[in-house]
Amino acid sequence: MKLDMKNLAQDLAVDLIGGFLIALGVYNFTLNANFAPAGVNGIAVILNYLFGFNLGITILVFNIPIILLSYRLLGKVFLLKSIKTMVIGSLMMDVVAPLLPTYSGDPLLAAICTAVLSGIGYALIYVRGSSTGGTDFLTMSVRAIKPYLSIGKIAMCLDSCVILVGGLVFRNVDAVIYGLICTFCTSTMVDKIMYGLGAGKLLLIVTDHGYEVAKSIERATDRGATILRAEGSYSQAEKQVVMCACDKKQITLVRDAAHQTDSNSFIIVTESNEVFGEGFKRLAPSHQK
Repeated sequence: MKLDMKNLAQDLAVDLIGGFLIALGVYNFTLNANFAPAGVNGIAVILNYLFGFNLGITILVFNIPIILLSYRLLGKVFLLKSIKTMVIGSLMMDVVAPLLPTYSGDPLLAAICTAVLSGIGYALIYVRGSSTGGTDFLTMSVRAIKPYLSIGKIAMCLDSCVILVGGLVFRNVDAVIYGLICTFCTSTMVDKIMYGLGAGKLLLIVTDHGYEVAKSIERATDRGATILRAEGSYSQAEKQVVMCACDKKQITLVRDAAHQTDSNSFIIVTESNEVFGEGFKRLAPSHQK
């Protein structure tokens, strides 16, 4: 396989920026706040508090068994890219971050700053098809099996256990609260950055007048729609389902157009994390190829 130097340079740039932001959040804001943020980073903070272990080296050591558990499911390309990201991140944690001053103020502000910095860093790395290792590998493994689950929510479930242990180690209920706040805000940042720009709404309109509803939506919003044939489970009557993707600003227009055309229609509105195609984001090639 031919090495794409442009993609490699972009990957390295993102690894440096993302790794720096994560290291800045964990080392410079979390370390003196006496709470465990999440995942392997949280384990490293706990061991640093108890034994003075270096964060970066601890993170690398704990990643070894997780890599062995996950590599078959995640694949060789993802594994190699992630090892590169992990090494860069660990160097940022142990070499670059200690050169900067650490924050020793309000732990709540420290948790928020950690979340914002780490969330941006993680999202940048995820977009490039890589990972920082740790529970990220477990997160990506779960998402490979269940791709409809968001990365942020999977990570929050896996990381909660570390936060609870952190509360026991620091002997402070506030440590658990700050850890949960940090993890929730981090997962929210990841989802918003990765999906927010391409997020929209998906409407499913069950009606007897599918083509009329679709035309009404097109006149109101200049959006097209797809008509699916369906059958009511109780009445066994033939129905039509109008499926329309739109941005959040158009949701009211689409809903009103459908209701005005068929007041007996059944309308379902749901979130769509990403929408690709005409009128939305253009689908870019995968970086993992």
